[in-house]
Amino acid sequence: MSLIFSLIATMLSVGLSAYLLPGVNVTGVGPLFWTAIVMGIVNTLIKPVLKIIAFPITLVTLGLFSVVLNALLILLIDALVPGFSVDGFLWAMIFSLVLSIVSSVVGTIIK
Repeated sequence: MSLIFSLIATMLSVGLSAYLLPGVNVTGVGPLFWTAIVMGIVNTLIKPVLKIIAFPITLVTLGLFSVVLNALLILLIDALVPGFSVDGFLWAMIFSLVLSIVSSVVGTIIK
């Protein structure tokens, strides 16, 4: 049951973040659902490996490279999910920052 709540929270967070940012577009509920699914898979399988590989760079940049890593993962999700689009690297960085804030708020409200 918690997986369903997590999926709903991610869908709400992505949808609200895309609504707030003009450089991020989601064309409907279907792409929103698939974006949340793919985001969960990417964050579970790919992100930990990349964080380990990028640890030296992250250490040197005092953690700022993690924002770049998140933006690259958002662009990967953009390439994988039809109906979800990000207009460039800068929008992906802004989207990742806004998404983390919105996800915190939505997660607090749902719990």
